[in-house]
This record gives sequence, C-alpha cells and structure tokens, in this order.
Amino acid sequence: MKVVTAIIKPFKLNDVHNVLHAMGVSGMTVTQAKGHGHAKGHSEVLGEVEYVAHFISKLKIEVIVPDALASSVVKAIMISARTGREGDGKIYVTALDEVYKISTGAVGAKAL
Repeated sequence: MKVVTAIIKPFKLNDVHNVLHAMGVSGMTVTQAKGHGHAKGHSEVLGEVEYVAHFISKLKIEVIVPDALASSVVKAIMISARTGREGDGKIYVTALDEVYKISTGAVGAKAL
C-alpha cells in the first residue's frame, strides 16, 4: 500500500475529490495547512499599506491506495489540481507498512 499526500490550492479540493471518487478511492483525509515554496509567499497592497503573507493557505490531502493504483492516483491529482501557475502544490508518495481499522480491528487492505 501507498500513502499519496498532495498539497493543493484550496479551491481545487472538489475537483480532486471528484476525480478520486470516480476512480474508486474510498477515503480521504483533508487538513488545512500553511506553507511556502520557492515563491516564499506573496504581498498585497491594501490602500497605502503593503501586507506580506509569508505562508500561503493550502490543503493537505492524504489517501491510502494499493500499490498498483498509486501512479494513477498521482496522475489524476496532477491533472485535477493543476492551474499552471506558481504554487499549484506538491505530491508525495510513501510506502505504508500496515494499517488498522480501530472500530473493527481489520488489518491491511480490509482496513480501508
């Protein structure tokens, strides 16, 4: 199993959710996050005052999928989360040794 973690722009959540749901991905964890990449934030001028936002609001999405589905999930997120502009986000794929469902005690793929 793999954990696919994506950091995306908040307004792209529905697009990503819809495509993953259509692929049969049954669960997703979404966490509010703040951060910056190479751009190191942005600035806005309101009136005569410039405000600098060092950390940009993002969403962190985590899904657990079988190894065979991981690359398809990554491609789907890449397409559905992309705007083509700076700050579209990142995707990380990590191996998952074990997963347990607390309510039933199920282990592995049965816990998903």
